[in-house]
Amino acid sequence: MSLPAILQLLDRIADRCGLLHQPLRPERLIARAARRAGSSDFGDIPFHEPLARLLGACASESAPSLVGRIATRWDVLRFLGNLLRLAEEDARDPAIRAEPIARPIFITGLPRSGTSFLHRLLLQDPDNFAPLVWQTIAPYPPAAGPDRRVAEVEAQLRMFARCAPEFPGLHPLSATSPQECSEIGAHVFRSLRFDTTYRVPSYRRWLDHAGLLPAYRFERRFLQHLQHQRRLADPSAGPGRWVLKCPDHVFALDDLRAAFPDARIVFVHRDPIKVLVSVAKLTEVLRRPFSRAVDPVAIGRGEAERWLLGTERMQAAAAADGFATPICHVHHTELVRDPVGAVRRLYRHFDLSLEPGAAASMGRLVTLQPRGGYAHDAYRFADHGLDPDTEREKFRPYMEYFGVRPESATPAPVRGGLSAAA
Repeated sequence: MSLPAILQLLDRIADRCGLLHQPLRPERLIARAARRAGSSDFGDIPFHEPLARLLGACASESAPSLVGRIATRWDVLRFLGNLLRLAEEDARDPAIRAEPIARPIFITGLPRSGTSFLHRLLLQDPDNFAPLVWQTIAPYPPAAGPDRRVAEVEAQLRMFARCAPEFPGLHPLSATSPQECSEIGAHVFRSLRFDTTYRVPSYRRWLDHAGLLPAYRFERRFLQHLQHQRRLADPSAGPGRWVLKCPDHVFALDDLRAAFPDARIVFVHRDPIKVLVSVAKLTEVLRRPFSRAVDPVAIGRGEAERWLLGTERMQAAAAADGFATPICHVHHTELVRDPVGAVRRLYRHFDLSLEPGAAASMGRLVTLQPRGGYAHDAYRFADHGLDPDTEREKFRPYMEYFGVRPESATPAPVRGGLSAAA
């Protein structure tokens, strides 16, 4: 019997026993995390309301599986434990809060548009760095004993791949891969990462209304902790720059700018018809281990509606701008055709210097991973209740505004004088 079949059997047993209908209680998880850490001092980090809303939505809306319930509990305890450790380190060393996070680069745009590829390309430059998967799961080593964080995270990823065999081909990930910002914001339970993993519409509606400013403020603080450890490990290291990435940033650009007023923003653009079914499939694959009820059609229609809103937010941001440096626009077609050339234009846009060694490293990455490690797409619109012609018409304003054409064509100039892949 396969592992997914075994998990389905366990779900039926747990359901009959009533285990899947008992909500996780925030106060109990907070108390347990405090007992584990030997401290209940979370400092001034606000998280109680979003945690309660998330757990309430998971219990009432997501039809959690046994794995989903266990994973939610594990996640919450991990995030709370990390918050306690960060507060402890802040109290021990006030210099952490003085770490400058200067002019970070944020990559965003439609999901499945090449944002991860661009992120990994930029990290071939030794002057750039990003939070890695293992660091977002465990930002500090254990208080005692050997530091096995990387190996432990690799084991966790292997276990998840057994539960979701399609995931590695859709989104290659290792413990040392750069991680998205949504995993950092998840520590304070304000992250659309939860909406991808679980069906929690009431939580997402609340989050859309409440905003992500507390999450971005926490992200700055989280980066200060990682940067401080980096400086201690290598006092001779240069200041470098953070390169951060998440498609969800398009929904909260005002909040991002408020927390990072000197942020440098990159929009990656792609033909939405090449995006929608791929992101719907990824959401479906991510939800299956955690839920007893996954509806691919509802997911497809929901993702199409959500990312239509995302394109409208990008148009509004491009028209208003207001960032310290104008938004840089990169087209997927050019990124695929000439990756290093696209990076050169990005560096020019931000008045940065791309050293020959860094450019050579980027070229080697392209040679080793011409598709970034991704499997070939073979998805059907009908599987997710979508019609390509209908969706093309809905997304036409986005495509016209940013000069996005079908991927066989060359991008047109972006309205307002911005280059197609500046």
